[in-house]
Amino acid sequence: MTRLSRRCVPPAPGGPRVRALLALLTLCALLLPGPPARADTPLDLDTGGRITDTVGALGLRRAQVTSALDRLHSTHHVQLYVTYVRDFSGRSGHDWADATADRNGLGPRDVLLAVATHRQQYAVSAAGDSGFRRAQLDAVAATAIAPAVAQHDWAGAAIGAADGYGSVLRGEPVRPPAISPGDSDPGGGLVPRHRQVWLPVAVAAVVCLTLLCLCSRRAAQRRAARRARRAARANRAARAARAARAARASRTDRAGGADPVDRAVVATSTEPGLTRMVQPLTPLPALDAEAARSLVETDDAVRTSAEELLFAAAQLGGAATRPFAEAVGYAKGELADAFRLRQRLDDTPYEDEELRRRALDEICSHCTSANRRLDAESEAFDRLRGLRANAAGILAHAEAAARALAPRIDTAEAALAALTGCCAGTALSAFARHPAEARDRLAFATAGLAEARRALTAGDADGAAVSLRAAEAALSQARTLTTAALRRAHELTGTAARLRAAVLDAEAGLAAARSGPASAEGARRAATAERVLTGVRRDMAGGRYDPRAVLRRVEEAAASLDAEAARTGGGRADERRARRRVERAVLAARGEVAAARDFVSTHRGAVGCRARTRLAEAERHLTRARGLPADEGREILSATGHADSLARQARALAEHDVTDYLTGGGAGRPAPYDPEASRPARALGGALLGGVIIAGLLPATFGGGATRGRLADGAEG
Repeated sequence: MTRLSRRCVPPAPGGPRVRALLALLTLCALLLPGPPARADTPLDLDTGGRITDTVGALGLRRAQVTSALDRLHSTHHVQLYVTYVRDFSGRSGHDWADATADRNGLGPRDVLLAVATHRQQYAVSAAGDSGFRRAQLDAVAATAIAPAVAQHDWAGAAIGAADGYGSVLRGEPVRPPAISPGDSDPGGGLVPRHRQVWLPVAVAAVVCLTLLCLCSRRAAQRRAARRARRAARANRAARAARAARAARASRTDRAGGADPVDRAVVATSTEPGLTRMVQPLTPLPALDAEAARSLVETDDAVRTSAEELLFAAAQLGGAATRPFAEAVGYAKGELADAFRLRQRLDDTPYEDEELRRRALDEICSHCTSANRRLDAESEAFDRLRGLRANAAGILAHAEAAARALAPRIDTAEAALAALTGCCAGTALSAFARHPAEARDRLAFATAGLAEARRALTAGDADGAAVSLRAAEAALSQARTLTTAALRRAHELTGTAARLRAAVLDAEAGLAAARSGPASAEGARRAATAERVLTGVRRDMAGGRYDPRAVLRRVEEAAASLDAEAARTGGGRADERRARRRVERAVLAARGEVAAARDFVSTHRGAVGCRARTRLAEAERHLTRARGLPADEGREILSATGHADSLARQARALAEHDVTDYLTGGGAGRPAPYDPEASRPARALGGALLGGVIIAGLLPATFGGGATRGRLADGAEG
């Protein structure tokens, strides 16, 4: 008979005591701090405040530091961020502090004090346009920060810095702080030095030992009882086995058949162990969608912030709003980098999933940085504008702007109508509804201004601020739509004049090609150019045509002839024609990019990521073309060609998104904006289409993703 058994090892003498000691050591290991970690390079600052203390340097004096930082900010509008780390990871203090400030998007009115406690080092990072002179920063460092750091007064260093910066801004001498030495190496070493740590450890140890002794005594009693039960079962099993053998011996039939065996069933259990919680990677499709959503939301935040910044500059002047213009510029730069990565993914998708994941993560990182910078400035922007306190003056200015805009919309509509007799429908169709949409936005703005006026009369400053901000945003879009329509009318008129000059240049190039050295390629290009020019003359003689499309065909034919002429050594006339073609190309690209930008801005409630990505890339190419020297004609033509093509792609994608939005996406939902509805319904629908109002039908304002909807919380002030 096979026997299944489990080996039992008797407990060693003193086993409970040993286990108690091991448990106590384990508890202390969990409660005591581990070896100090090196500081990240750069470090992510604490999002919950302006103090990032990774080593516990401040202790009970954290409130004093916070009070000093608040005092500096409320008096001089300077944000002092303080971070304590063990060391600067082998980098110089200034490099580490500057890298941390850049990573966290600190602005010109933000100063970072970084302290490395292990080596008693410190560094200050301040922007060149922070308003502090180098001599002032050095005076504060030498008088208020260095003495405190040298004597391990970590809180005193931050308090001295805050008070010192306040002194230099008031024109007063910097005063040395009152030194209160603290721990020489907070966070350094394995054993803590504070009662606040030892007291809970000691209490926990006593409780743990008491519980372990009680559990050990009860466990010994349970083991004795189990041994007695096993002995009794063994005796019963032995008696049963003897009886069975006696019964088998008395049997006469012993043919075949194995002895029946009662199989013992051994039940085992495994105590659950510690499992490591691993955060699963976001699936690539979900990460791709998250990146696209971040791009759209960040683009909306940047556009809204830039629009309200214009109102603030008109109200307060450019000097007062310069810090916020810099914040918007920084956010635009981060957003441009994110769109550039998105365009690369669209052009050449990475087959390697890891590379694609990194690119998508970087897109989200750029968007986060842009939003964080705008969010950091939103509170100061509200204080500067004082939308509630200055509501009466802002309202009067907005009402005057609304009255002046109405006749300008009529002018734009008349200008487009005057071109219908000479321009094809394709040249005007994209702008035909701009005047009507401008009137819808103006109607929404007028209603908002009237509501703001009623709220002011009733003493409701919060309600007046909400209505006034919504009216401002709608006025901005009405002005943009009107300007876009007028610009297109002007461009079409100018393009028609430039087209005649372009045809003459192309004909001169064709004549030069025919008189030059004969070649098969030259003959082919000349024949193609002649066919194009023949078709262009026919279109121009027909009366109604699209000047921009026709000019594009002429320029392409002329470029082909110029390329062949350059191969055979053309003269000065060829250079002059090339320069004129470059000028026309820059004008054409600028017009297409502006048209796409205006359309996306005034329809951003519906426009998705792809259209915005193409627009950002078009703007990048146009900026590059403008920055090239005049003698780089070929490079300029290449850049403007890309800008023109990408802008037209962006416009087409945006119009497709808007069509889906107007038709409810084909899912049977009612259209959120019906151009044929009544004026009030169109006004509200247009505000939603343009992103003038967001969730809860409240207006968006200056700020990033976390603060642009803050009017919903009544935080405007």
